[in-house]
Amino acid sequence: MRRQLARFEPRTAPDSHRFYLKGETQERWFLEKNPAGQIPVLELSDGTCIPESTAILFFLAEGTHLLPADKVERTRVLQWLCFEQTNVDGVISRARFRRKFPGVVPTRPEEFDAWLRDGNRTLRMLDDHLRAQRFMVGSSLSIADLALYSYVHRADEGGFDLSPFGGIRRWCDRIEGRPRHIAIEAVPPDP
Repeated sequence: MRRQLARFEPRTAPDSHRFYLKGETQERWFLEKNPAGQIPVLELSDGTCIPESTAILFFLAEGTHLLPADKVERTRVLQWLCFEQTNVDGVISRARFRRKFPGVVPTRPEEFDAWLRDGNRTLRMLDDHLRAQRFMVGSSLSIADLALYSYVHRADEGGFDLSPFGGIRRWCDRIEGRPRHIAIEAVPPDP
Protein backbone atom coordinates (compact mmCIF):
# COMPACT_ATOMS: atom_id res chain seq x y z
CA MET A 1 0.00 0.00 0.00
CA ARG A 2 2.67 2.52 1.00
CA ARG A 3 4.78 1.82 -2.02
CA GLN A 4 1.69 2.26 -4.21
CA LEU A 5 1.16 5.69 -2.75
CA ALA A 6 4.78 6.76 -3.19
CA ARG A 7 5.18 5.15 -6.58
CA PHE A 8 2.32 7.09 -8.08
CA GLU A 9 3.39 10.47 -6.81
CA PRO A 10 5.32 12.28 -9.53
CA ARG A 11 9.04 11.51 -9.83
CA THR A 12 9.26 8.77 -7.21
CA ALA A 13 9.50 5.49 -9.11
CA PRO A 14 12.94 4.16 -10.03
CA ASP A 15 13.47 3.58 -13.75
CA SER A 16 13.77 -0.17 -13.45
CA HIS A 17 12.70 -2.18 -10.44
CA ARG A 18 10.68 -5.07 -9.14
CA PHE A 19 8.53 -5.15 -6.03
CA TYR A 20 8.12 -8.40 -4.16
CA LEU A 21 4.86 -8.13 -2.25
CA LYS A 22 3.75 -11.73 -1.84
CA GLY A 23 4.86 -15.24 -2.58
CA GLU A 24 7.24 -17.81 -1.23
CA THR A 25 9.16 -15.72 1.28
CA GLN A 26 10.95 -18.74 2.74
CA GLU A 27 12.23 -20.01 -0.60
CA ARG A 28 16.00 -19.88 -1.03
CA TRP A 29 15.86 -17.45 -3.94
CA PHE A 30 13.81 -15.00 -1.87
CA LEU A 31 15.95 -15.38 1.27
CA GLU A 32 18.93 -14.35 -0.84
CA LYS A 33 17.09 -11.07 -1.49
CA ASN A 34 15.92 -10.63 2.10
CA PRO A 35 17.32 -13.03 4.73
CA ALA A 36 14.49 -12.03 7.09
CA GLY A 37 12.06 -13.69 4.66
CA GLN A 38 9.61 -10.80 4.82
CA ILE A 39 7.85 -8.60 2.32
CA PRO A 40 7.91 -6.03 0.84
CA VAL A 41 11.22 -5.95 -0.99
CA LEU A 42 12.21 -3.53 -3.73
CA GLU A 43 14.78 -4.94 -6.16
CA LEU A 44 16.64 -2.43 -8.30
CA SER A 45 17.89 -3.08 -11.82
CA ASP A 46 21.43 -3.70 -10.52
CA GLY A 47 20.16 -6.42 -8.16
CA THR A 48 20.29 -4.29 -5.02
CA CYS A 49 17.41 -5.25 -2.71
CA ILE A 50 15.77 -2.92 -0.23
CA PRO A 51 13.48 -4.61 2.30
CA GLU A 52 11.10 -2.91 4.76
CA SER A 53 8.35 -0.54 3.69
CA THR A 54 9.79 2.47 5.51
CA ALA A 55 13.22 2.00 3.92
CA ILE A 56 11.55 1.63 0.52
CA LEU A 57 9.61 4.86 1.12
CA PHE A 58 12.84 6.69 1.98
CA PHE A 59 14.53 5.36 -1.14
CA LEU A 60 11.64 6.26 -3.44
CA ALA A 61 11.22 9.70 -1.89
CA GLU A 62 14.86 10.79 -2.01
CA GLY A 63 15.19 13.93 -4.10
CA THR A 64 11.42 14.46 -4.38
CA HIS A 65 8.83 16.69 -2.72
CA LEU A 66 7.92 13.73 -0.46
CA LEU A 67 11.13 14.04 1.61
CA PRO A 68 11.96 17.58 2.70
CA ALA A 69 15.50 18.88 2.19
CA ASP A 70 15.35 20.97 5.38
CA LYS A 71 17.14 19.07 8.18
CA VAL A 72 14.52 19.72 10.86
CA GLU A 73 11.59 18.86 8.58
CA ARG A 74 13.40 15.71 7.40
CA THR A 75 13.91 14.75 11.04
CA ARG A 76 10.20 15.35 11.71
CA VAL A 77 9.40 12.96 8.86
CA LEU A 78 11.59 10.35 10.54
CA GLN A 79 9.91 11.07 13.89
CA TRP A 80 6.45 10.41 12.42
CA LEU A 81 7.67 7.27 10.65
CA CYS A 82 8.93 5.92 13.99
CA PHE A 83 5.63 6.91 15.61
CA GLU A 84 3.79 5.05 12.86
CA GLN A 85 5.76 1.85 13.39
CA THR A 86 5.09 1.80 17.13
CA ASN A 87 1.67 3.35 17.55
CA VAL A 88 -0.11 2.72 14.27
CA ASP A 89 1.41 -0.40 12.75
CA GLY A 90 1.85 -2.04 16.15
CA VAL A 91 -1.66 -1.21 17.36
CA ILE A 92 -4.19 0.00 14.78
CA SER A 93 -3.06 -2.22 11.92
CA ARG A 94 -2.81 -5.20 14.25
CA ALA A 95 -6.39 -4.73 15.42
CA ARG A 96 -7.50 -4.31 11.79
CA PHE A 97 -5.72 -7.47 10.67
CA ARG A 98 -7.06 -9.54 13.55
CA ARG A 99 -10.65 -8.38 12.94
CA LYS A 100 -10.45 -8.80 9.18
CA PHE A 101 -8.78 -12.22 9.33
CA PRO A 102 -9.87 -13.75 12.66
CA GLY A 103 -8.91 -17.27 11.68
CA VAL A 104 -5.26 -16.45 11.01
CA VAL A 105 -4.20 -15.56 14.55
CA PRO A 106 -6.45 -16.37 17.52
CA THR A 107 -7.03 -13.20 19.54
CA ARG A 108 -8.39 -12.84 23.06
CA PRO A 109 -10.99 -10.06 23.68
CA GLU A 110 -8.70 -8.34 26.19
CA GLU A 111 -6.11 -7.88 23.43
CA PHE A 112 -8.66 -5.85 21.48
CA ASP A 113 -9.45 -3.83 24.62
CA ALA A 114 -5.80 -2.78 24.93
CA TRP A 115 -5.47 -2.06 21.19
CA LEU A 116 -8.64 0.04 21.17
CA ARG A 117 -7.47 2.03 24.21
CA ASP A 118 -3.97 2.61 22.80
CA GLY A 119 -5.22 3.13 19.24
CA ASN A 120 -7.75 5.77 20.28
CA ARG A 121 -4.99 7.57 22.17
CA THR A 122 -2.89 7.48 18.98
CA LEU A 123 -5.80 8.74 16.87
CA ARG A 124 -6.39 11.62 19.33
CA MET A 125 -2.71 12.62 19.07
CA LEU A 126 -2.83 12.53 15.27
CA ASP A 127 -6.12 14.42 15.21
CA ASP A 128 -4.78 17.15 17.50
CA HIS A 129 -1.75 17.52 15.23
CA LEU A 130 -3.84 17.57 12.04
CA ARG A 131 -6.31 20.10 13.38
CA ALA A 132 -3.39 22.56 13.49
CA GLN A 133 -1.88 21.78 10.09
CA ARG A 134 -2.79 20.27 6.74
CA PHE A 135 -0.07 17.60 6.61
CA MET A 136 2.13 15.80 9.10
CA VAL A 137 5.28 17.81 8.35
CA GLY A 138 5.36 21.31 6.92
CA SER A 139 2.77 22.46 4.45
CA SER A 140 2.89 19.63 1.92
CA LEU A 141 2.53 15.89 1.59
CA SER A 142 5.49 13.76 2.70
CA ILE A 143 6.22 10.09 3.20
CA ALA A 144 5.16 10.59 6.83
CA ASP A 145 1.64 11.23 5.54
CA LEU A 146 1.78 8.21 3.23
CA ALA A 147 2.98 5.86 5.96
CA LEU A 148 0.39 7.01 8.48
CA TYR A 149 -2.45 7.17 5.98
CA SER A 150 -1.95 3.58 4.85
CA TYR A 151 -3.41 2.23 8.12
CA VAL A 152 -5.18 5.20 9.69
CA HIS A 153 -7.69 5.63 6.86
CA ARG A 154 -8.83 2.02 7.45
CA ALA A 155 -8.82 2.17 11.25
CA ASP A 156 -12.58 1.55 11.29
CA GLU A 157 -11.87 -2.00 10.10
CA GLY A 158 -10.00 -2.52 13.37
CA GLY A 159 -12.94 -1.34 15.45
CA PHE A 160 -11.98 2.34 15.70
CA ASP A 161 -14.57 5.06 15.18
CA LEU A 162 -13.06 7.87 13.07
CA SER A 163 -16.16 10.09 13.24
CA PRO A 164 -14.93 12.17 16.23
CA PHE A 165 -11.60 12.87 14.52
CA GLY A 166 -12.34 15.75 12.15
CA GLY A 167 -8.66 16.59 11.64
CA ILE A 168 -7.91 13.04 10.52
CA ARG A 169 -10.97 12.87 8.28
CA ARG A 170 -10.08 16.14 6.51
CA TRP A 171 -6.46 14.96 6.12
CA CYS A 172 -7.65 11.68 4.57
CA ASP A 173 -9.87 13.67 2.20
CA ARG A 174 -6.88 15.80 1.15
CA ILE A 175 -4.80 12.70 0.41
CA GLU A 176 -7.65 10.92 -1.38
CA GLY A 177 -8.31 14.06 -3.43
CA ARG A 178 -4.84 14.02 -4.95
CA PRO A 179 -4.95 13.44 -8.72
CA ARG A 180 -2.85 10.27 -8.61
CA HIS A 181 -4.40 8.75 -5.49
CA ILE A 182 -5.02 5.00 -5.74
CA ALA A 183 -7.62 3.38 -3.48
CA ILE A 184 -6.34 0.48 -1.39
CA GLU A 185 -8.60 -1.94 -3.26
CA ALA A 186 -7.15 -0.93 -6.63
CA VAL A 187 -4.32 -2.87 -8.17
CA PRO A 188 -2.01 -0.38 -9.85
CA PRO A 189 -0.54 -1.15 -13.24
CA ASP A 190 3.11 -2.08 -13.36
CA PRO A 191 5.28 0.70 -14.74
